[in-house]
Amino acid sequence: MAADLRDASLLGVRVPPGTEVDFAAVMARMRRLRAGISHHDAARRFRELGVDVFLGEARFTGPRTLEVNGQTLNFSKAVIATGARAVHPQVPGLAEAGYLTNETVFSLTARPRRLLVMGGGPLGCELAQAFQRLGSQVALLHKYSRIMNREDPDAATLLQQVFSKEGIDLILGAKPTQVSRSQTGKVVHFETAAGPGEIEVDEILVGAGRAPNVENLNLEAAGVKYDLRRGVEVNDQLRTSNRHIYAAGDICLDYKFTHMADATARLVIQNALFWGGKKLSALTIPWCTYTDPEVAHVGLNEAEAAQQGIAIQTFMRPLREVDRAIVDGEEDGFVKIHVKAGDDRILGATIVARHAGEMISEITAAMVGKMGLGTLAAVIHPYPTQAEAIRQCGDAYNRTRLTPFLKGVLTRYFGWRR
Repeated sequence: MAADLRDASLLGVRVPPGTEVDFAAVMARMRRLRAGISHHDAARRFRELGVDVFLGEARFTGPRTLEVNGQTLNFSKAVIATGARAVHPQVPGLAEAGYLTNETVFSLTARPRRLLVMGGGPLGCELAQAFQRLGSQVALLHKYSRIMNREDPDAATLLQQVFSKEGIDLILGAKPTQVSRSQTGKVVHFETAAGPGEIEVDEILVGAGRAPNVENLNLEAAGVKYDLRRGVEVNDQLRTSNRHIYAAGDICLDYKFTHMADATARLVIQNALFWGGKKLSALTIPWCTYTDPEVAHVGLNEAEAAQQGIAIQTFMRPLREVDRAIVDGEEDGFVKIHVKAGDDRILGATIVARHAGEMISEITAAMVGKMGLGTLAAVIHPYPTQAEAIRQCGDAYNRTRLTPFLKGVLTRYFGWRR
């Protein structure tokens, strides 16, 4: 909302000067809404559903037993779903100076005037942009040469340009070496290819990833193999090295998303209770980074296809060529769809748009339903919508199927141009 007010004049809306963000009210609203949806995970709800809930610290005592607060529970099947926690880089002085994580930052009631975000992945980027828009002066320190380094390069480059335009100080290709306190704040020292540097801030927010919660479970007693960094080892059916024990969610997945945890929980239920043979590798998992514009992705990108030796054909539609995006003033973005070379089977897609997370589901559904890109060209989209860019990619694919004769007819009699 703050960003919309900032840019309102571009759409002919004059916002009186002096409009400002009440940071404490923003955070209080967020906490109130979070509390309002927390009942979905409450112990009371599960008890009402007939689930026996045992609260306490649990640990395995054998291949088919575990203990909670001195009480032994026997099981025929078990699922480990202990999740993950925020981690911080081993930087001298960081712990002593104090830092925030995604688990503690939402408790803030006062806006930090100067904020350094360590980590330019999805979490770091989301929070960096949010705090910049809420009035903090944000610097983002990332060890790679571009933010969102695991994403589509075009998407990452576009988002990086947006961040620079909004005033976020990007410190890229940098490694933090030490943190110290000064009379006026916290000083972060770092190294880059150009030499050492330092920056003084009021708060440090660490977005350096998550570590699986495998400690203190006594997994050895259950015969469950695990790794402190990667978590519990599972096969494609999410079964651990103990055939009676499964795992789901952040404890065993490389990509730690809420919707992926939900999908794997459903898979475990089918495999553990109903003798199913559902495979993790068969899931088509989209994800979205909630920056503005959002970056949504599903399936393979160009680099992954090349690594796997898969020849692809890519169709891209910039939002600056989509009517709805133009009139909305949201031209920063694109729809990019990859198909297998020689046919229209969709292998992956990346969307950068204000509501990319909503748009990606159309492509995900097409992939799950084995509908090709040519079929999406036949799907009538309401006009004007930004999702029309998906159909336009389908049109671009269909044009590649035209024979030279048909191209000549269309050009001569209908003025068609590729």
